[in-house]
Amino acid sequence: MARNHILIVEDERKIAQLLVDYLAAAGFTASCLYRGDQVLPHIKKDPPVLILLDIMLPGMEGTEVCREIRRFSSVPIVMITARVEEIDRIVGLELGADDYVCKPFSPREVVARVKAVLRRACAEPDFSTPLEAGPILLDESRREASAAGHPLNLTPSEFGLLKILMGQPGRVFSRSELIDRVQGYAFDGYDRTIDTHIKNLRRKIAEGIPHREVIRTVYGVGYKFSLEVEDR
Repeated sequence: MARNHILIVEDERKIAQLLVDYLAAAGFTASCLYRGDQVLPHIKKDPPVLILLDIMLPGMEGTEVCREIRRFSSVPIVMITARVEEIDRIVGLELGADDYVCKPFSPREVVARVKAVLRRACAEPDFSTPLEAGPILLDESRREASAAGHPLNLTPSEFGLLKILMGQPGRVFSRSELIDRVQGYAFDGYDRTIDTHIKNLRRKIAEGIPHREVIRTVYGVGYKFSLEVEDR
C-alpha cells in the first residue's frame, strides 16, 4: 500500500467518492470500504496511513471497528459522525480515535484534519536522550512509552500530549495551548476532546502505576505533569 494511502470507510457512496476526490487533489491516494465488517481483515493485509471511519455502518458500527483496531494497531483514526450528541463523539475518542468530524462537513476541513493528524503521527523523531521522569519513560526515536516498565500503546495524540507535559514538568498547560501544540488547529468543542485524550492517557499510565497520578488537573486552567505527592 502507498505510504500516503487513506482508507475511507463510509456507506454513503457519494460522500466516500467526494472524499476520494478531495484527498487526491491534496496528494493522497484513497480506497473505500462500505461495511464495517470489511475493515479488520483489510487493514491487517494492507495497512493504510490513516483511516476515515464513519460511525453508522452496516455489518459493524464504527465505534466497534475502532475498538477492535486498537487491540492491535495505533494507525491514526478520524471518526466521521452524523450524530449530534457530544457523548457519541466522546465515545469514539475514548475508544482511541485521534479526531472526529461531524456531518455535514466541508471536505476541505476533512483534508485539513487528515493532514494535522498525520503531521503528529509522522513527525520526525527527536533522537536526543529519551524523556524519563520517575517511572515514566518516553523514547521518541522509537515512538515508545512505558510506565514502570509497562508498555503504553498510545495514539499519536496521546503520545504528543505526554511528550509536551513531560518536557516541562510542573508547568501548567492550558487546554488552548495543548490544542495548538498537539492538533495544530482549533475548533468548537475541542476542549472536551483534549480532556478525553488526557483521560485515556491517565487510564493507560494507571495500568503500570495504578496508585499514582502523574498528570494533574489544575482546575480552571489546564493540566501539568508532576511526580510530587500532593497533600489531600
